[in-house]
Amino acid sequence: MGRIVSVSNQKGGVGKTTTAVNLGASLAAAGRKVLVIDMDPQANAGSGLGIYPDQVDQGIYQALMGDVPLKAVIRPTQVPNLFLAPSTKDLAGAEIELVGAMARETRLRNLVRDVRDDYDFVLLDCPPSLGLLTINCLCAADSVLIPLQCEYYALEGLGRLLETIDLVKSALHSTLTVEGVLFTMFDARNNLARQVVEEVRSHFEGRIFNTMIPRNVRLSEAPSHGQPAILYDAASRGSQGYLALADEMLGVLSTANTSNPPAMAAN
Repeated sequence: MGRIVSVSNQKGGVGKTTTAVNLGASLAAAGRKVLVIDMDPQANAGSGLGIYPDQVDQGIYQALMGDVPLKAVIRPTQVPNLFLAPSTKDLAGAEIELVGAMARETRLRNLVRDVRDDYDFVLLDCPPSLGLLTINCLCAADSVLIPLQCEYYALEGLGRLLETIDLVKSALHSTLTVEGVLFTMFDARNNLARQVVEEVRSHFEGRIFNTMIPRNVRLSEAPSHGQPAILYDAASRGSQGYLALADEMLGVLSTANTSNPPAMAAN
């Protein structure tokens, strides 16, 4: 049964889509079968994998609305073992259309149940908000991976997200856990970046990934070529960072049957 991981942070520009795309590609390169579900109306995960919104007739929006099964919208990507359920601009209307819908918070969970056995990992790329689309991702996921840009304002966003996760756990999904906090755009030469890392480590208990994703030009360039970093420049520091993150995740999961780390909670 596949592990479902929601890549979430309501603050924009912290590397959610970059992480979903490149972690997915790195897990696929490690021989795992991976599905990325693009839950962001901006559809950047698709364009980062070379599948553009104008090429998509039916995507995750149609599946959420019950028009088609999830399997009908899944597409292979140029990376072996990596698949995508694409987004389109129609998804922007889902926040409003789902408000009065039956089981509105669990639409995605019900869809993913039908495909999770087909994959080792299902990665949910969330929008930069805490609306119904993100709540659907949290309800569908086994765990939450939180990309955190190494800047001051990111700390406030982390606290709010952890509060939301606790609310979802108490009301909708009691077994949801935090996979880990991932520091992104890290520059060791920047004093503020180092301070943010120290602050998070001292104020938040639970799991923080040892891997930190560096600020890297090649990682930023790759989406404009419709490729994950391991295809665009496998030797780049950004690409190597996500390969290391995949290795770290797989290593943690391989020992999960003997040790279950506690879920992270806001202080």
